[in-house]
Amino acid sequence: MSDFAITFLLIAALFALLGSGVWIGLTLSGVAWIAMELFSSRPAGDAMAVTIWGSSSSWTLTALPLFIWMGEILFRTRLSEDMFRGLAPWLQRLPGRLLHTNIIGCAIFAAVSGSSAATCATIGKMTLPELKKRGYPEDKTIGTLAGAGTLGLLIPPSIIMIVYGVTAEVSIAQLFIGGVLPGILLASLFMGYVIIWSLLNPGKIPPADSHLSFLEKLSESRSLIPVVLLILGVLGSIYAGIATATEAAALGVVGALTLSAIQGSLTRVTFMQSLLGATRLYCMIALILCGASFLTLAMGYIGLPRHLAEWIGTLGLSKFQLILALAGFFILLGCFLDGISMVVLTMGVLLPTVQSAGIDLIWFGIFIVLVAEMAQITPPVGFNLFVVQGMTGRQLPWISKATFPTFVLMMAAVLLIYAFPELVSWLPAKMKN
Repeated sequence: MSDFAITFLLIAALFALLGSGVWIGLTLSGVAWIAMELFSSRPAGDAMAVTIWGSSSSWTLTALPLFIWMGEILFRTRLSEDMFRGLAPWLQRLPGRLLHTNIIGCAIFAAVSGSSAATCATIGKMTLPELKKRGYPEDKTIGTLAGAGTLGLLIPPSIIMIVYGVTAEVSIAQLFIGGVLPGILLASLFMGYVIIWSLLNPGKIPPADSHLSFLEKLSESRSLIPVVLLILGVLGSIYAGIATATEAAALGVVGALTLSAIQGSLTRVTFMQSLLGATRLYCMIALILCGASFLTLAMGYIGLPRHLAEWIGTLGLSKFQLILALAGFFILLGCFLDGISMVVLTMGVLLPTVQSAGIDLIWFGIFIVLVAEMAQITPPVGFNLFVVQGMTGRQLPWISKATFPTFVLMMAAVLLIYAFPELVSWLPAKMKN
């Protein structure tokens, strides 16, 4: 059977299983089983057992459930309320005023939570009612929240960066620090859009609701101190070389529990809720990772990645054309899969092609995170759209339309990191030195 026929058969099996409602992790394992049984001489059962054990026993992967648990703990604290109170006084004179609390709040919370959905939900539960009460336009409020919530994937610590790092076998610490400047860039693009829109539509922004002195603003900002200390503790320990990503994640959990206890939100109920929430989410991700590892092994046995790389090589695509093609492919894939599923499903096949094209894997990881962010706000399967819909009751088409400007800005960010790769590579190079 030709490579094209094998590829078509496996893709058809993949979508048939996904369409029938089978879990993504089991679907990946099922397709891998079909590939091994039909097109390989190695026993599928033995290969699956060895591969799943190897992928699930990685020490590096330990950081993943810890960062998820840290985010779950903080989700149940008063962190979002404290951030709104601390940020609001400083934004009253900026065009767009309190709309920026969505963006800056998400950027700050993203630095202590690796989840886009958790970032969106945590900040939204405070900013949405506050901005609605003050009369800010609902479409801009919801659009900036859903878009800025995706910063939870890009600004470290990031769950999807850990998944990519394990899959591509690259340094997670390097990925984390590589995401800092692109994260700041994307947040700046969002804020720039809000500023320009508000200057063009001055009548739609409510007047400032407080006029505090400088000392009063500083007093209000005291509520930001705990989260800043937590960010410095988690990310600072990694960048200073004091701790690995896994050790920093454990430090983050201890810090989150301490912060929750100080605020009075740490009870037996909230502790168990955070632990169970983290367990459920990690089990889902772990099942996907195990299935993806088995699928990657199966693809290697039948030689599909090598044949794909050779075929792409015959097309004569430049590096820019390859990146554009991959961006379009991932945006299309993001209409049906979440970001983590996209990464684990495709990396085994695409990484040989990317490496043969001379693309740095750290840079490619940040590129993947950016296009995965787009998947968070792409209907019909956009997690952030579902989160916002649950909080507002608005229909998905309306939310998608409100979020579209931030989608365009993410595409602009992809072009900028391609044009200026130092935005990704400069900090990791500094850390090496």
